[in-house]
Amino acid sequence: MTDNQELPYTSEKLIDALNELDVAYQMHEHEPIFTVAEGEHLKKAIPGTHCRNMFLRDKKKNMFLLTLANETQVDLKKLAEHLGCGRLSFGSPDRLWEYLGIRPGSVNPFCIVNDKGGDVRIILDKYMMDQDILNVHPMDNAMTIGLTPLDLARFIETTNHSPEIIDLSNCAPDT
Repeated sequence: MTDNQELPYTSEKLIDALNELDVAYQMHEHEPIFTVAEGEHLKKAIPGTHCRNMFLRDKKKNMFLLTLANETQVDLKKLAEHLGCGRLSFGSPDRLWEYLGIRPGSVNPFCIVNDKGGDVRIILDKYMMDQDILNVHPMDNAMTIGLTPLDLARFIETTNHSPEIIDLSNCAPDT
């Protein structure tokens, strides 16, 4: 993977697909953000629940794309127990590119479209899915798209994946 390599599924292709599905959305452009902290100021300007993503794998090389509300805290050890898998760690940038066709900092639930082999389980935070509007990157971390949880799930289903909506409250770190 090189930084100038074109994404296999661009934000333009995503917008076309959402329009074909008759999905209502709000698009917001901003400076590129790579972390939740860098995007904290966007909460005031962009209404809805802001989300983050984790690309994870276990020791058996099972891969997971986890999309959750920024405020949902997750302990990876507890998450592994909850999912019934081995110890979880973050997937490498090369693996992220190979399976989801995206670079670090731009991971989003839409990139599941690039998982043609069905190798990645997509897990959605139940708390997040109970909200009115979700905000995620549309393949580009210089943009945020707001849409309903139902429309996000509909898009994911068009990729031959079944989103797993999971209550992550049991996976919170001990305080």
